Amino acid sequence: MNLELFNGFGEIREDEPFMKAKAKEITPQELAGIIRRHPRVVALTGAGISVESGIPDFRSAGGLWARFDPMEYAHIQAFRTNPAKVWAMLQEMDAVITRARPNPAHYALAELEARGFLVGIITQNVDNLHQAAGSKRVVEYHGNALHFICDNCRGHHPRETLDFSQTPLYCLCGGLIRPDVVFFGEAIPTAAQAEAEELAQHCDLMIVIGTSGEVAPASYIPAIAKEWNAVIVENNLEPTRLTYSLVDHFLKGSAGKLLPLTLTEL
Repeated sequence: MNLELFNGFGEIREDEPFMKAKAKEITPQELAGIIRRHPRVVALTGAGISVESGIPDFRSAGGLWARFDPMEYAHIQAFRTNPAKVWAMLQEMDAVITRARPNPAHYALAELEARGFLVGIITQNVDNLHQAAGSKRVVEYHGNALHFICDNCRGHHPRETLDFSQTPLYCLCGGLIRPDVVFFGEAIPTAAQAEAEELAQHCDLMIVIGTSGEVAPASYIPAIAKEWNAVIVENNLEPTRLTYSLVDHFLKGSAGKLLPLTLTEL
């Protein structure tokens, strides 16, 4: 339930066929060697990294989209037209996110940054778990579901000041209060897009974790890094579209298990 939490409030890519070449499968020990040779690392994370924290992928069989049509509940026009209806989903999402805690994968990335290897994280997730684990430079590509803003005046509303038993919520200006996330039908924030592209253009190594590369425009970030001669490593449970196109090395398995093992080798 992680868009890829609202992380999936984007467009699905169906236009690129799988390529014949497949990435070379590696071990955590081999990943450590790759990091040592390419020490300016950027991580791109998606819903998969937070599954171990108890946040299901929205697109999984048990995810939110199995019960809530995203065009009816996650499109910005749906929110503005019938906010009470959309808030039924938003409250459920809020309950899941606020219960979640960082898992070993989040902590491993924070430690990788603390050791001077990781220069930044670009996350499609809106769950705030990277920051909770101690990561400092996090580009929230799809926003943060724990932050709330007015859809009209863009004023900020601290979560603790809001009464979720009385939804929809309204600002003093009369506008609707909403999570500060990117709904379907909205553009990626300009600052987040620019910072993500800057990180992709200047990294030596991009580690793609827990995302299938199906949601645009986040799906183009690894291609930008590749164009600027970065090595691409993918960590997922199973191969994805990226594995057959852009990825150089594939680390198969749980990020919560494999990333801490990688750290022990550095």
